[in-house]
Amino acid sequence: MVLSLAPVAAERLVLPLWSAETVAAIRAGGRLEGWHRDFPREDDRDAASLWHEGDVWGPRSIVRGATTLGSIGFFGPPVAAEDGVPETEIGYGLVQEAWGWGFATEALRALLAHTDEAGVRLRASVRPENARSLRVLAKSGFTQLRGPNEDGELVLARPLPRP
Repeated sequence: MVLSLAPVAAERLVLPLWSAETVAAIRAGGRLEGWHRDFPREDDRDAASLWHEGDVWGPRSIVRGATTLGSIGFFGPPVAAEDGVPETEIGYGLVQEAWGWGFATEALRALLAHTDEAGVRLRASVRPENARSLRVLAKSGFTQLRGPNEDGELVLARPLPRP
């Protein structure tokens, strides 16, 4: 079970890769059927700049039922970190109405199952005042605090599970 072009399934969610149609609508400020009224958010528009056709390490929608509530994805394919372990950064976000339901944690854990199997360690950057996101990361095993980045965000990593 490694990352593929197929949507990743979680208990209540599906995480399909963005298509050219999705990215075009986001970039143009358009709307597609099934998008929550507050989607896309500014972070989703930023993620559209990272999209490449057929890239399994690109952005995915967070979909519950028939409604897109946000996005989750990687900031590019993994590269070897200083210790030689393949690593990439992950980002995620939901429309405000979807906060507090555990969707971000569920989506993150679904992708972690795939990255763990692929031997890829994940890191995330989060503003220190973003308590909700810090809780999501803590619940998902991001225990290595690497300090702040150049934007003042905390950088956390999740160690790979031991075999």
